[in-house]
Amino acid sequence: MTGIRKVVAVVQEGVEAFGLGAICEVWGEPAHPEDRTPTFDFVVCTEVPGRVPGAHGYDLQVDHGLEELEDADLVCIVPKREFLEQSPAVVDAVRRAAERGAVVFAHCTGAFTLGEAGLLDGRRCTTHWRYATLLAHRYPEAVVDPDVLYVDDGNILTGAGSAAGLDAALHLMRREFGPRVAATTARRMVVPPQRAGGQAQFVRTVAPADEAETLGPLLGWVTEHLDQAHTVESLAKQATMSPRTFARRFRAETGTTPHVWVTRQRVMRAEELLETTDRSVEWIADAVGFGTAAMLRHHFTKARQVSPQQYRATFSCADDSLEAEQSA
Repeated sequence: MTGIRKVVAVVQEGVEAFGLGAICEVWGEPAHPEDRTPTFDFVVCTEVPGRVPGAHGYDLQVDHGLEELEDADLVCIVPKREFLEQSPAVVDAVRRAAERGAVVFAHCTGAFTLGEAGLLDGRRCTTHWRYATLLAHRYPEAVVDPDVLYVDDGNILTGAGSAAGLDAALHLMRREFGPRVAATTARRMVVPPQRAGGQAQFVRTVAPADEAETLGPLLGWVTEHLDQAHTVESLAKQATMSPRTFARRFRAETGTTPHVWVTRQRVMRAEELLETTDRSVEWIADAVGFGTAAMLRHHFTKARQVSPQQYRATFSCADDSLEAEQSA
């Protein structure tokens, strides 16, 4: 029998509406007899009960204080706008809840509260990709993985941004109550029942051509000629440098090797084509320079943790692109 009966969501000034809504949808729903899913003693609390300013032009009236965390089985940290400003009282209450064995869940910028409480020290964790570097810098003992949807580390669960909070919550529901309950909950919310935690956040990384001090024009040229073969020697010749000087300069300006950089650009271009065209995987592989569908699948799956076909099934907007072209 699971130990989760009382669920407490902690909100603070600047509370993000979607973050709170996602937690309410999973843990705060009333009984649905036809679903045969559990219900919880669900409480929303804040440091000083009363009016809590929201981040989207409306406020919340919250009647419960942090004492609700003292017997909570699950504590959910709701993301807030000014997440670098942490309340010592909230941090202490969350730390004490975790120390007595409560499950603590934070997604998006809520992870910064866990970091401030020392609950991420030595643990794998994640947050929204936009803030992953900042989280790692601010809490160097945390093992931040910016490329996953969520991380389950014992009684500490962290999720990435926005909808990944639902994925993480459904994972916890599955862990505690089994796949039937999780699938039924997901069906009620009209979302996929399971996206694996290791699945990539699908972050679009813009080619840093404008940021490269001297190689900017070359990087721009490469992105326009991804279908061609590129080696250190050929790129050095294009940049009128010796291969050794070019390799050193390339790493200094991009932080990586030419092979890794070009591969990333090819994967990104493949993403765009998978989203916006109905071209075959073989055609896309040739167009972006991977040559064969097998090579595209290898590099794409390694980078995104899903196959090109799975990515297209999730993100394709080819019909919209065709309609836009026809109406132009």
